[in-house]
Amino acid sequence: MENLFSVAQAAERIRPLADEIRPTAFSDILGQDHLLGEDAILRRKIDNNRIGAIVLYGTTGVGKTTIARAIGKHMKKKFIALHAAHHKTADIQKAAEEAKEQDTIVFIDEIHRYSTTISDNLLSHTEAGHFDLIGATSENPNFALSKALASRALIFELKPLSVEDMERVITRAVWKLKDEGLIISFDGEALKMLAGRSGGDARRALNALEACTIGRSGAFKITEALVEEVFKFSPIPYDRSGDAHYDVISAFVKSMRGSDEDATLYWLARLIQSGEDPRFIARRIMIHASEDVGLADNTALQTAVAASHAVEKIGYPEARIILAHAALHVARAPKSNSAYRGISLALDYVATQPLIDVPMHLRDSHYKGAATLGRVGYQSPHATELGWLKQDYAPGISRGTFYQSDARSNSTFEGRADAFWEKIKGFKTGGSV
Repeated sequence: MENLFSVAQAAERIRPLADEIRPTAFSDILGQDHLLGEDAILRRKIDNNRIGAIVLYGTTGVGKTTIARAIGKHMKKKFIALHAAHHKTADIQKAAEEAKEQDTIVFIDEIHRYSTTISDNLLSHTEAGHFDLIGATSENPNFALSKALASRALIFELKPLSVEDMERVITRAVWKLKDEGLIISFDGEALKMLAGRSGGDARRALNALEACTIGRSGAFKITEALVEEVFKFSPIPYDRSGDAHYDVISAFVKSMRGSDEDATLYWLARLIQSGEDPRFIARRIMIHASEDVGLADNTALQTAVAASHAVEKIGYPEARIILAHAALHVARAPKSNSAYRGISLALDYVATQPLIDVPMHLRDSHYKGAATLGRVGYQSPHATELGWLKQDYAPGISRGTFYQSDARSNSTFEGRADAFWEKIKGFKTGGSV
């Protein structure tokens, strides 16, 4: 009878599993020791019963709401939970009135949604000591929050949970389900797969576990195939306008620059699996074909441009091959950022220094009367045996001011060009850095 009753409980559970097993004490919260450890700044503020205004920043499922509620419980203060999408100035004012009767913490989920006006109103209450404020956001506070809130609140970043911590979260949930009459075991690497595929997001792991077990009773084994099936319907967390977008593309670009072929393919696969627009990926490859390879291998840009045209016509899934081809070309090519560095130095010079008059011999002379205006003296290099002659093209700009060769061997285009011009001019073009 007890087992039947437990199974009925499981069938009737209304609250999501992730909410049912949410930790309420600091000792049960996993993965955030840098914030909640005994000597951590946040923990010291909590233990001294005054947190003022803080913002908890991190991806979904890392424990922002859990930590906020645990802070309220630990400090024994009234806890008012608001959501920036639904609660506005009137709700904040009501919370401030209630706080006159009892020490209060106001928790604002997705605080980045608030306008500057509402954010300033929140700050005025916390700075007057009406209540403590805990904001939560998955958006980078340096960009998403109002300037006043970002500068005057303490911002604490939560870390994604490790695979080991995720396994502990899942194990806790398994014990909870056991109380409901469902005895779960894992086949092979299924537990590690479930933990790892959740990307440090405890809620995602628990939702996946719940999907694996829904409608089951008694003893049940979760297999690797079942985990794989569940995650087919659970896309990789990725916000094309948020940190995930910029962080993953940054890792992709830096892996190409660092000539790590396997890392390049991993981050490219993450972008593709997340549904990133192939045209966007192709644009990034084109940029870095010039920025990071540049004159060391001019064919890298040709490959990148060809890839960009190809994905316009083909799209996924075949576009993945073309993107991999171009990305690997950039990753495996010798590196030079002399083009990027040179134009950056030139632009800075033009923006900050007096403008140089165009020398008379370089001015346009393709019209009648140009000679009478002094537009004379230009010598064409093509008229010489070497295809080069000494001539002043930018008075005051000495050799190496902007262009500085990155040639590391004569096998690259830049190295061969250096050797050629050293023979012709008697010096290495652009010097070296």
